[in-house]
Amino acid sequence: MRRLLLAIQCLLLCPIILSAEPKKEAIVFGQAISLSGPYAKGVSLTSLPVYDMWIKEVDGKGGIYVKAYGRRLPLRLLRYDDRSDVNLMKGLLKKLMEEDRVDFILPPWSTGFLYEAGLIANRHGYILIGGAGGAPIISEAMKNLPFLFQVLNFSVTQMPCLAAILKELQIRTVAILHHDALHGLEYRNVALKEFEKKGIEVKGVKAFGLERKDFSDLIQDVSKLDVDGLICFNYADETIQITKQMMALRYSPKALFFTVFPNFTAFRDLFGEKTVEGIMGGGGWNAKTPGGEEFAALYRRHYGREPDDWWGQIYYYASLQHLERAIEEAGRLDQRIIRDLLTRRVYETIIGPFRYDPDRHFRGHFGQIGQWQKGVYEIVDPTESRTAVPIIKPLWP
Repeated sequence: MRRLLLAIQCLLLCPIILSAEPKKEAIVFGQAISLSGPYAKGVSLTSLPVYDMWIKEVDGKGGIYVKAYGRRLPLRLLRYDDRSDVNLMKGLLKKLMEEDRVDFILPPWSTGFLYEAGLIANRHGYILIGGAGGAPIISEAMKNLPFLFQVLNFSVTQMPCLAAILKELQIRTVAILHHDALHGLEYRNVALKEFEKKGIEVKGVKAFGLERKDFSDLIQDVSKLDVDGLICFNYADETIQITKQMMALRYSPKALFFTVFPNFTAFRDLFGEKTVEGIMGGGGWNAKTPGGEEFAALYRRHYGREPDDWWGQIYYYASLQHLERAIEEAGRLDQRIIRDLLTRRVYETIIGPFRYDPDRHFRGHFGQIGQWQKGVYEIVDPTESRTAVPIIKPLWP
């Protein structure tokens, strides 16, 4: 009889033991990103502060509630420096998933790195919500990468808008400079098609390597073409050098566009409000757009300064809030369940309702192209989201 009672007690206890989740102290996020090398400046001024701020905000309220554990779990971040080396990033990302066995991963920086990371994450069944980066080649690949999500707007939405703005400004001829990484190549290809549609003549196209520092010969070549506008597809350090050398050579076209860095507060602060007047860049949001002032106030509270990036920062933050709510609804740290919720659910975020389209792209951006006007990065899209009318770039002061 005693053995029978023990057997019954074991049977009663077994379901409880089997159904209990293992003890867990935190939700661990992993990230391989460029903390050094040529991409480091862009990283430090765009996505990195946003990820850190979100984690602090979530931990400030005790973490994310996960029903399977019956409590809120704080967030922990394991971050490695990929030194702006794509092969190192790939190895570190695999380490995070295979050895460190983190719960979730955060994206690397740049279009080429995001593409490679998306392939790896999908093979491992990990959700990857893109940050800085985007290209048609990634969108095409996403058809077979169900765990990859795209947040930032990029060439296919920005270049039609830029072409329309140039036409509005009566810019009839342009030259293009671009780096030879995926970002520059994708933007160039889309721009050539869109400019042709608007009747804008491209009189010269020049490519350069990522490590290039001296652009004086390229600028002089462009100046001889006598074009109305110069369009540049490149990253932050290159924008700084090209701008400095254009000023030194006193080359000042009527329209000047760079994909990356005019959209940073640091660009205005480095060169001064009068110098950057009329220069255009990718993306666009500001204090006038939904959630803009709230996000700016939050950023000032954490970092004591204005937001650094007027292209993507507010969208990166909203995407993290969207993920946070999906984890809460899932009630467990299951990649597939959470992925399905991300694709189907609309959650309220700092910018309002946030959703992905059926192809897992976020499309709710407030602006495609911005321009510095009197110290403010204004949205100059030819749409109702415009916060200012575009202007011809003045001569260098």
